[in-house]
Amino acid sequence: MTVEGKTGAEGARELQINKNASGYCDSPDLRHRELRGGEFWKRIPAYANVPEEMFNDHKWQLKNSITSVDKLLETLADIVSQEFYNDAKAGFAKAPMAVRVSPYALALMNWDDPYHDPLRRQFIPIASSLTPDHPELHLDTLQEQNDSAVFGLTHRYPDKALFLALDICPVYCRYCTRSYAVGFDTDEVSKVKLAQDDKRYQQIFEYVRTQPQLEDIVISGGDAYMLRPSRLKMIGETLLDIPHVQRLRFATKGPAIMPMKLISDQEWYDAVRFVVDKGRKLHKEVVIHTHFSHPDEITEISKRAMDRCMEDGITVRNQAVLQRGVNDEPDTMILLTRRLSYINVHPYYVYMHDLVKGVEDLRTSVQNGINIEKAVRGSTAGFNTPNVVVDAPGGGGKRVVHSYEYYNRETGISVYAAPTVKKDRLFLYFDPFDQLSEDIRAAWRDPKKREEMKNEALAEAQKNVDAAWA
Repeated sequence: MTVEGKTGAEGARELQINKNASGYCDSPDLRHRELRGGEFWKRIPAYANVPEEMFNDHKWQLKNSITSVDKLLETLADIVSQEFYNDAKAGFAKAPMAVRVSPYALALMNWDDPYHDPLRRQFIPIASSLTPDHPELHLDTLQEQNDSAVFGLTHRYPDKALFLALDICPVYCRYCTRSYAVGFDTDEVSKVKLAQDDKRYQQIFEYVRTQPQLEDIVISGGDAYMLRPSRLKMIGETLLDIPHVQRLRFATKGPAIMPMKLISDQEWYDAVRFVVDKGRKLHKEVVIHTHFSHPDEITEISKRAMDRCMEDGITVRNQAVLQRGVNDEPDTMILLTRRLSYINVHPYYVYMHDLVKGVEDLRTSVQNGINIEKAVRGSTAGFNTPNVVVDAPGGGGKRVVHSYEYYNRETGISVYAAPTVKKDRLFLYFDPFDQLSEDIRAAWRDPKKREEMKNEALAEAQKNVDAAWA
């Protein structure tokens, strides 16, 4: 039915449209519904003869993942230049993260312009793009280990804890905040080991039982995609059986870079569905949190996987990371947000990039984060609009990007308070080193001037805090 009970062309002729209405558009932007399909992987030389059934098998994806520059060369053959291979080889050698890229993610990259491709930037390091780390960078910048009540369980917020169940992932993201632990040792970093050890797990479960305020547990690592089904089920059941635990979140990059696992790995999917159903019967929430960071990561395969989760009542939320040259333009982030909503993934957070060793080229400024948030807000429904947040270095937790107590755009220092996490402390975040003026970079290199800049920022922030609570 259309106008006053009339249908079809008759109703359309009588419909009076106010073309001055703010939401009216002659040519609406529907790009978020345009998902990549077809056998797109066949343009990669090594995958040219791979049939759809094989490509969509999660076991084939894991077995054929790229883990070295030699395997990258073998897979791509001659579709990129020798210059790029040499650049990548030097990048692999300098990377703090081990490299692992799924064939699915590799096939989505634009190999006609690999230097600027947003997916390549996330997963494959190249030496020519690297810039010096910020002088305030530390390997465990968020101090997760310092806030570990027992090994592998970070308890920072009163009612929430982070359970680091393992230290491996189906892909390794360059921007990973846990480069101190995740993946294999590299030439740059010797890792903390988070073994999948039942004794370690039991110590974590026992701690959770002794803390009645803990209601929310994030199971991460590493990546929950890499947990054996029996272990995932055991972790979920054990935590749900603790009376005060109300919410579980399984954190995984998997749906973004290997969505076919949700379709082809029936045993793993059934384990997730079992824990979700058990939680529902106990009136407890069990969800998946994932990490789509660019609209090109969302394909028809992604939608099939998310449709299956939707049909089975499995909620999926997204936590993107704001990255320079990946998604730090308003149009890109708006498209990502709408495309996530289209496949029933709830945009939850956009993180300001943490201070991570060896990836300063991916970070962007707090001001840019604020600009992105302003652009995205209002572009779609509020419940599908992510919060842009800073995970405050030093263990301050997540703070909305514009909630700083002080921000000096010249020195690049922003200061955040976290009264419910660590009362009476202030936390410093730093804009990318290479985006500061040469004079300010020189000041940062001088230990005395560095402390002066930090102390000045802290003093100004404290004045603002005192004034707000006066």
